[in-house]
Amino acid sequence: MIRIVSILYMLVTLCACNTTETIDPTHGRCITCHTMELDKNHSFTCTNCHRGIDTAKEETRAHQGLISNPAHPQQMTKSCMPCHKEIVETAPQGLHFTLSNSTNMFRKAFGADVDLTSFSDTPVVAEPSSPLELGDDLLRRRCFTCHLYDSGQAYPYTTHGQGCAACHLTYVDATLENHSFSSPTDTRCLSCHYGNYVGFDYYGRFEHDLNVEYRTPYTTKNEFFRPYGVEYHQLSADIHQQKGLSCIDCHSGDELMLQGKKPSCAGCHDSKALAIQLPKGVTAQENTYTLKDHSGKEHPLPTLTHPAHFNQNEDVSCQACHAQWSFDDRGKHFLRMDSDDLESFFALNVQGNYRIETILTNNADYDKEELPIEMTDSLTGEVSPGIWLKGYVTRRWENVTLGRDEHNQIRVVRPILDYTLSWLDEDENVQMDAVPSQAANDGLRPYTPHTTGSAGLFYEARLQQFLNQEKREQKTKSESSITTEQ
Repeated sequence: MIRIVSILYMLVTLCACNTTETIDPTHGRCITCHTMELDKNHSFTCTNCHRGIDTAKEETRAHQGLISNPAHPQQMTKSCMPCHKEIVETAPQGLHFTLSNSTNMFRKAFGADVDLTSFSDTPVVAEPSSPLELGDDLLRRRCFTCHLYDSGQAYPYTTHGQGCAACHLTYVDATLENHSFSSPTDTRCLSCHYGNYVGFDYYGRFEHDLNVEYRTPYTTKNEFFRPYGVEYHQLSADIHQQKGLSCIDCHSGDELMLQGKKPSCAGCHDSKALAIQLPKGVTAQENTYTLKDHSGKEHPLPTLTHPAHFNQNEDVSCQACHAQWSFDDRGKHFLRMDSDDLESFFALNVQGNYRIETILTNNADYDKEELPIEMTDSLTGEVSPGIWLKGYVTRRWENVTLGRDEHNQIRVVRPILDYTLSWLDEDENVQMDAVPSQAANDGLRPYTPHTTGSAGLFYEARLQQFLNQEKREQKTKSESSITTEQ
């Protein structure tokens, strides 16, 4: 009798185990291995975006058909389109996805005569035979690591998601923090806009030179030693950042995702422009204007009243007077190195590229097994021989250089296209030696430094110096033309 009761108890217990197993109705069994915090707008089954089988018990079965990165540009139509149709149809044509401007400017500087629709169309070249083909290899294996097809560099603050997730999911120390989609924070913007690129300057940051003698690798109390790969100087931050404005307080979703109108200084600070149209978040109160930022804080908007804004004979951009400093990296040299003789470059082991830094640091230690000299194509994921080393002639910020854009407006310019390319093959034969960019005007291009502040006492001297230099150059050109005709 006791034996029968025991058997019946075991059967009931086993049946209870099988019948009381609970599967989360929203996430299935996914959350047994993947604990993630979701936001309320995306609180639906994991397989809705990631596919797979959420009722399977075994990992192999559960991951059948899995899409690990559903927000990737090649997957977002399938994953995001059902809920975000307009954005998914429009965003891929934007500059964040195509990088068409920067890609085509670079390629033209090395001889390209046809524009590409997207950086993803940059040709794959196994054995470059021209400066353009060598440049294409540089683009694909070193320069495209910030694009939305890639997850960025493996430094603490430079890893991000792919596609939509690059801006809308949070990564900390190269790891996805949670699965809560939200408006982009400045931290997410800086995961791509770091180094000496627009965005880093908004926080007053200027990257150190790469050579060990020009860096300050001292002990730090910060959470990470080099969160952006290279140390940086802390200069004056933009006045808007000092006042607490974030990137998206000026750069709206309409601009970034729907190719809307870009913001302008006049849009917020010129009373005539404000009288015609108030930017989003700006309200008028009698003769004053107020901007409410994304945190809900209100900021008074000063309007143009200084006489200098109204008595210029020239068309002058705001930053020509109000930029406190600017990026001025001169002589950007890139060397493709296929040889394993890297000893001469160990002082340049900090390169702003995690893969290259790993190779240089490892191979400088003769007790370690040497890593192969190779890099990954950031679009295909394929590995090929050679690494791309970078160096500069000078890196400066104190001189704000002026020039004219295509509309003849005086603007701040910087040497964006002053590249020089070289290639040393695995046998240490020089395949190409210091091939310079053919960009006009020494590679100088107009840009908008995010270092806004008071124009100070010397704004007029800055302009006058530029205009005087223009007159001297025109005079020299005129005299040269007369001499040639004679």
